[in-house]
Amino acid sequence: MADIESISENLELKIGGMSCAACAAHIEKDLNKMPGVSASVNYATEKATITKSGNFGVKDFIKTVENAGYQVIKRADTESENTENNPDSNGIEGELSALRKRLLICAILAAPVILLAMIPPLQFNYWQWVSLALATPVTLWGAYPFHRAAFLNIKRGVTTMDTLISLGTLAAFIWSLFALFLGDAGMRGMTHDFQLIAHPKEAGSHIYLEVCSGVTVFILAGRYFEKRAKVRSGNALRALAKMGVKEVTAVREGRQVKIPINELKKGEEFITLPGEKIATDGVVVSGISAVDNSLLTGESMPVEVRVGDQVTGATINTYGHLVVRATEVGANTQLAQITRLVEQAQSGKAPIQRLADRISAIFVPAVITISLLTFVVWLLIATPVTAFTCAVAVLIIACPCALGLATPTALLVGTGRGAELGILIKGAEILESTRKVDTVILDKTGTVTGGNMEMVSIFPEEEVSVLHQVAILESGSEHPISQAIIRAASQKGITLNSAQIPADFRNYPGGGLSGTVEGKAVLAGNRSFIEERGVGIAPQMLAVLNECSRRCETAILVAVDKQVKAVFGFADRLKENSAQAIEILKDLGLKPVLLTGDGQEIAHQVGKKLGITEVIAQVKPKDKVEAVFAKQRQGALVAMIGDGVNDAAAIAQADLGIAMGSGTDVAIQAADITLMRSDLLAAIDAIRLSRRTLKTIKSNLFWAFAYNVAAIPLAAVGLLNPMLAGATMACSSLFVVGNSLRLRSFQPVNAG
Repeated sequence: MADIESISENLELKIGGMSCAACAAHIEKDLNKMPGVSASVNYATEKATITKSGNFGVKDFIKTVENAGYQVIKRADTESENTENNPDSNGIEGELSALRKRLLICAILAAPVILLAMIPPLQFNYWQWVSLALATPVTLWGAYPFHRAAFLNIKRGVTTMDTLISLGTLAAFIWSLFALFLGDAGMRGMTHDFQLIAHPKEAGSHIYLEVCSGVTVFILAGRYFEKRAKVRSGNALRALAKMGVKEVTAVREGRQVKIPINELKKGEEFITLPGEKIATDGVVVSGISAVDNSLLTGESMPVEVRVGDQVTGATINTYGHLVVRATEVGANTQLAQITRLVEQAQSGKAPIQRLADRISAIFVPAVITISLLTFVVWLLIATPVTAFTCAVAVLIIACPCALGLATPTALLVGTGRGAELGILIKGAEILESTRKVDTVILDKTGTVTGGNMEMVSIFPEEEVSVLHQVAILESGSEHPISQAIIRAASQKGITLNSAQIPADFRNYPGGGLSGTVEGKAVLAGNRSFIEERGVGIAPQMLAVLNECSRRCETAILVAVDKQVKAVFGFADRLKENSAQAIEILKDLGLKPVLLTGDGQEIAHQVGKKLGITEVIAQVKPKDKVEAVFAKQRQGALVAMIGDGVNDAAAIAQADLGIAMGSGTDVAIQAADITLMRSDLLAAIDAIRLSRRTLKTIKSNLFWAFAYNVAAIPLAAVGLLNPMLAGATMACSSLFVVGNSLRLRSFQPVNAG
């Protein structure tokens, strides 16, 4: 056994030489024969994903792939860490360029052959020999990749699409050689008409050089456009991988030093100037600016950042001078995680794909059998030429290219478009989940609301002096309401300085704060906290408390020297698009359920504003999983949308988990879909895009199946010329690719 190399739980190998889904199926079958190995090979991405690798090393897997007749170009799971030296895109571009060159040369040579065969007036004396001279390099050199792949697979006792192409083109070429050298097709003045259907004629007087030339060109063209579509559909992922910076200005021993990004260490500080990309994930230690996150999240509005705020690598610093301390570097950054996540999704297989894989694996032997039967039947009732024509047409038209491309191309394009919009779909099987779920549970805080408490009312409004006093008191607390009071004071022009420290400061969790400010005893807290300290509440203030409750506001009373001076109302405001998103959820056939830790009255008020009739209130974070499980016990298929941190367990329990906004490790690990922006409409877009991708896969499979089911009988009964069969086969693949590329036009709900 080869030496065991260090491998990750998911090993990825970039594979060369695959030409169809059957190739991928054979490699996958051989890998899965290895004890303890679970492998998936994706024809569209040309990658093998290997898990549960047991005691096998990388060299063992490479040897298995090579024994199957294919090549391992490189190990793909180590690419994300250093994207700048990633040769993947260069390799694909090189393959595309070589394929384009082969196609152009063959097209130039084949065009006269096809025209001479199709237009009798062009058939001058000995035109057939000129056709042979032009068709020979096309058949032997142009179609060499098909012949080589077919030979390697026949040695192993397996068949692929290349087997059909090679058999069809070589049969047409050898038949033509027989007719030219041993028959009378090489005689001076020989002519023949081109017909769409098979026709009786002496075997020795008919040549098929236009078939072997035309089929080769058409299939090469189909392969070229498939490869180009892969390059284009992978552009989003490659752009994502290249977003990182190459160099960074680090601060070392008080000096600014320009270093390559891979030399920056976690914990080091670096400088980001206006207009530059932020080098890596970190926390701002100096400066104020606005950061453009649109490349990662799709949000166009820059976000203000200041000391203590987190920033993400590859986002753009718009105007300020920032000093940032690196918190993650290399493969641990959000950008690297996102890139790996999208790669894994594109390499995965939807359950619907496995049906196509099974059919592709048995399809080629079945077609060869049908072709042989067609030849035998026609030979009994017609001429050898007719029998040969029909048999070759069956071989060529039945190639299952479209079937093999149906699922992976749609998945490739759909997940790529999602990445552009800040929607990260974790795996292909998620597409099925978005179609099946019927209930959506939404966490309130941070999902339908902004997640930050804001002061929305003051009574009486003129009590600015009280606001000043309570802001000084609250400066000693990190509570969200305390921070909201300090922000409100700042907005009204009240400034605080370090000398203004409350004396005798005490914090009463769940109640309020007390302290001495400017020589006065100040209390700030809820009603019970104030009453427990012997402070009376005037009827007017009680009326204000009731009004705050009616408006779903959290009320804080402020007492100065045992007298209630003001009531402050706080609320976590609904996000601007939340109500619209709920309506769209309903239009998609999903039942929304609001989940919150708030009391019943406030929870139902919020639900009423959003148009949600079912509300689950007073739920503690640890009970959110039970809330999801309870719905599942009732027979519901549940999607859970939360912020991806304190909702992680509930997100993992749900049939479809969607994490909003943070893009943190917890979100990525727990969720099926991770959103890079905190907007409920983004969750709607994720569901819409997933459903549209699944719909595209189904339409691709339908047309691929329909094409083969309809075309094989037509070819078998002699209604299709082999060259036209090759052209229509290539067109079926291009249709599937083109249908998948339509996903690039997907627009988010609020695109207008």
